[in-house]
Amino acid sequence: MSLNKKVAIPLAVIVLIVAAGGGWLYKTGWFHKDGDGHSRLEHVAKQLYTCSMHPFIIKDKPGTCPICGMELIKKIDGATDGTAQTPEQKQQAEMLGHVSLSPTQQVMANVATVEARQQGINKEINAVGIVQYDQSRQAKVTAWVAGRIDRLNVNAVGAYVSKNKPVAEVYSPDLVATQQEYLLAIKSRDQLKNSPISAISQNGDGLVASAKQRLMLFGVKESQIAGLEKAGKPNIRLPIYTPLSGVVIEKLVQQGQYVNTGDVLFNIADLSTVWVEVEVYENEFPDIHVGQQVEIRSQSFPGKPFTGRVAFIYPFLDPKTRTVKVRLEMPNAGMKLKPDMFINAVIKVPLGKSIVVPITAVMDTGKRQVVWVESQPGMFESRDVQVGQQTDDKIQILSGIKEGDKVAVSGGYLIDSESQLKGGGGQSMPGMKMDGQKPASPSAPPAPARPAPGKKSGGMNMNDMKM
Repeated sequence: MSLNKKVAIPLAVIVLIVAAGGGWLYKTGWFHKDGDGHSRLEHVAKQLYTCSMHPFIIKDKPGTCPICGMELIKKIDGATDGTAQTPEQKQQAEMLGHVSLSPTQQVMANVATVEARQQGINKEINAVGIVQYDQSRQAKVTAWVAGRIDRLNVNAVGAYVSKNKPVAEVYSPDLVATQQEYLLAIKSRDQLKNSPISAISQNGDGLVASAKQRLMLFGVKESQIAGLEKAGKPNIRLPIYTPLSGVVIEKLVQQGQYVNTGDVLFNIADLSTVWVEVEVYENEFPDIHVGQQVEIRSQSFPGKPFTGRVAFIYPFLDPKTRTVKVRLEMPNAGMKLKPDMFINAVIKVPLGKSIVVPITAVMDTGKRQVVWVESQPGMFESRDVQVGQQTDDKIQILSGIKEGDKVAVSGGYLIDSESQLKGGGGQSMPGMKMDGQKPASPSAPPAPARPAPGKKSGGMNMNDMKM
């Protein structure tokens, strides 16, 4: 009897301890089922594995994903359901977003980093346009007197003419008669200047001035009038000069042709400076101002930019194209820019200083932009960034990184792949569709219950998929 008491009392104590412990475990939720159909106690007793690309795949042993064939990784309890995590679990979850590469791996993956810097960047407005003649540097050579073109010194379009050399010589009976009148007025002035009557002597000067004015109205220059006075006889042919030096863009007469007063003989254009008219969209032209520097490129001279400035912004908008024309003034050394040539223009608008990184450092997933930052030597973590303006090789970062952060400018996609292999999920996977499937949604209903441990499945079994 005493022996039974000795056995019964310890046994009762053990039962009470077990009952109290079980009640405490039940109260703290160790027997409650979680989202994948298993209790916390089962997770402690058995490690589950999942796929980083397909998190609804859950298995109780290591292996490969039946969908993509990637190696399964350990499932972290409480990572997504908001339950409490142990310090070890929190550290493991944080490290999933980090990728560690040895120096050898960095060399083989061609990983290079640069520091994010504060520097000035320009907003670039791209536009297309056409080279035009500078209208302020165009002129017409016209006949100031009716007559016959006795000599033509310019015989083809494209010839260069100078305002100091005559382009043609014209014979005009009216011009010859006017020259004779001028010579007679000079003789009369010389005869009458010694007259004691002042009215007569002044009358001679008036006749000379009147004849000289008629010659100048016929296009005769001061130097030609001086030569006429010195020679004392009229010139049969009158040389015709151009108002400016340039290129003949239109020839309208032939040698021997009779012309009337006001007829156009040539059209001349000075191509040392040209206009370029570009079309800028209505949401961009407010950033353009007169005097801004512009760079243009032409297919005729690849790799050789031309620099000019904004000279004028037209005060109207084209309702069909929704664009505003902007006139650029371009120096044209060597006359390389030809009228009617198509060009591409880049107008740079200064935006001030901001954080700038090479454009290769930013990975664009379609919905967000990501950069990989080297937080420690050989340790990389992903950062979501907000980008601004970009140039040919640099991009503005508005938020996400700070000055001095080392960002990966090459090898970023390889780091992202390494993150996926190690369970970080990568940066390009959220929202991505695989094989026509839709991405997993938090509101999707759970899959059927997990099969019994003794039941085996071959190939891809839908019962292995848990949400």
